[in-house]
Amino acid sequence: MLFLKKKLTTTVQIISLILASTAAGFSYADTAPVTATEPQLSVQLWSVKDAMQADFEGTLTKLAAMGFQGVEFAGFFGKYANDAAGLKAFLNSLGLKASGAHVPFEKFSTEQFDATVAFYKALDCHYLIIPMDQRAFTVEGAKAVAADLAAVQEKLTPLGMQVGYHNHKPEMLGDAGKTPWDLIGKNTNSKVILQQDVGWTEVAGKDPVDFIKAYPGRTVTTHYKASAPEPGNTEDPIIGKDTTDWKALITANKTIGGTQWLVVEQESYPAGMTPMQSVEASLKGLQAIIAEMK
Repeated sequence: MLFLKKKLTTTVQIISLILASTAAGFSYADTAPVTATEPQLSVQLWSVKDAMQADFEGTLTKLAAMGFQGVEFAGFFGKYANDAAGLKAFLNSLGLKASGAHVPFEKFSTEQFDATVAFYKALDCHYLIIPMDQRAFTVEGAKAVAADLAAVQEKLTPLGMQVGYHNHKPEMLGDAGKTPWDLIGKNTNSKVILQQDVGWTEVAGKDPVDFIKAYPGRTVTTHYKASAPEPGNTEDPIIGKDTTDWKALITANKTIGGTQWLVVEQESYPAGMTPMQSVEASLKGLQAIIAEMK
């Protein structure tokens, strides 16, 4: 009976989100059923890049001790740059997984594709996200980015891997359903991950939940950022001390997004706090919100 009650609750949540997205002017690009998820917690290592450069293994050890279950790489691998198997073994020793990696388009060129794929497969890292492409800052440019993403995904699908794209502010500007982000979503198939950075989405004046609802099952990983470094932005950069409706966002991620990883990212740091202290504070804030929802 408890199982049926939970299942009914999830179904009601999904129907409610569908109706809300329709009312907001969004339409589903893919209406296939989405299985509810229980996302794990990761951290984008760019958040603590200086610490990673200073002490790669020590920093990963501290992040694991904080309670992170995964890490998202950003192109720096310390002494493991040519030893993905060794890095995988080290992550295993800490109880960490590679939740994904930010990988620029050039790494998928004909010359570099095989080496790129071999490295990340050995690392057991299946979600490879393009961190930024300025072509996607306009609607026309976004179409070209979508075509490139589709081509990469076609090569990755037989390998059990997925490519994705990560937004900043410009991709989210424009009318609902007509932003550069929408052009990418509508011109790629459901295998291409739409990794939303909710901090930048909010800086663009949009509700990140709307974009999750518009493309069900495609928010496989999400960047949870309380504040983006926009001039004049005074939002508190620690999750739980800001104004984001995290509970609504988590619900959308879990019931509509197909989300496997919630990835904490810091680009702004409170005065007197180091980047490591900041990501730990955001992790604790996120954990407290999740605990309140149970």
